[in-house]
Amino acid sequence: MNRDEERAARIWSGLPPTARELLVATEWDALQHAYGSAGEIPPYLCQLLDEDPEVQAEALGMLEMSVLHQGSLYSATPPAARFVAAILPHPRTLAEHESFFPWDDRTRPLRAALLDWLGQMVDSASYGEDPGDEVEYGGERDGQDEDELEAIRACRNIRPELYDAVEPFLDDPHPDTREAALGTVTLLLKAPDLAELVPRVARRLRSVLAADGSRRERSSAALAMGAWGQDTTGFLDDPDPAVRACAALATGCAHTPRATAVLLEALQNPAEADHWFPDPLPQIDGWFRFTLLKAVLDRVDAFEDLAPAAMALIPLASDYTVDQDWGPLLVKAFPTGYSPDLPLSAVQRELLRAVTANDECWGNIGNKFRWLREANLPEQRDDIRALL
Repeated sequence: MNRDEERAARIWSGLPPTARELLVATEWDALQHAYGSAGEIPPYLCQLLDEDPEVQAEALGMLEMSVLHQGSLYSATPPAARFVAAILPHPRTLAEHESFFPWDDRTRPLRAALLDWLGQMVDSASYGEDPGDEVEYGGERDGQDEDELEAIRACRNIRPELYDAVEPFLDDPHPDTREAALGTVTLLLKAPDLAELVPRVARRLRSVLAADGSRRERSSAALAMGAWGQDTTGFLDDPDPAVRACAALATGCAHTPRATAVLLEALQNPAEADHWFPDPLPQIDGWFRFTLLKAVLDRVDAFEDLAPAAMALIPLASDYTVDQDWGPLLVKAFPTGYSPDLPLSAVQRELLRAVTANDECWGNIGNKFRWLREANLPEQRDDIRALL
């Protein structure tokens, strides 16, 4: 037996029984991933517990590219996810892990990365799911074939099993692992079949919020509770502005004036809000200011009420951010479209002046033209300036 075979034998003998049984019982050759047959997936799954952290990182990278390619689900995704869930307690998942992908420069335990991977799968499986409506999956995802829809169903069916595997790591000693576990639990408990578990976990998170913990941990707890429809109004006056903002984002606060005021206050200094979390929280996609602005746009009726926040945001805007900031702001400022027969209001004029003054908004990216057309504004910078 050569060295590689000895290593593989050690990994195999150290697998948790559930994981080993899953590998043996699954007909991997009959399953599919993004590039065809999943017959080569078991070795990569085993390499997640390799002695070399670089091999572990590569194995996870291969899983991301194959069985969860760009968020797509395949027939191989559910058994792969069940295997990942089964190995979470293994000591090898404590290895400090550098991502296989160059754009992710974090170093953290492999266990945290595996929890994040499970969260991505859960998020993909829940896309289009309406908790209050028993719509057939085919109606939710038009254009998808039956194999894709069956993979979605299978991924949704294993959510209770995944929750049981992930929940213990909410108390993991490592903060990165706790954070990743909470991010995945947040997504899992949005599923209608797990809703009954929310009150129990919410009580635990209230204890986290009441404690003198880190900003990240307390903010993540507030976001999770808000995502589950729990009452977060008690934290709208928290001493930490980041926690206040995360509590204000809760859907249950949508009609609470104090929550809207908290969000607008945070947007007065959007650069500072972005840097509350040097790395994005698991529940947040992109810069934090984008999430804050989206909530404000949904809650505030008149552009005049958010004009100061808009003026603070525009200096940070660019061609690349138009879909998240200055595009929606233009539409909010011109809800019925610009009309040459009507004079510009003071806040409309101020917004257009700020947008046209920002060179970063006028590069070669074409996304801005959709927003300009929706606001019935000229598509050329100089033509907008002429309106002023």
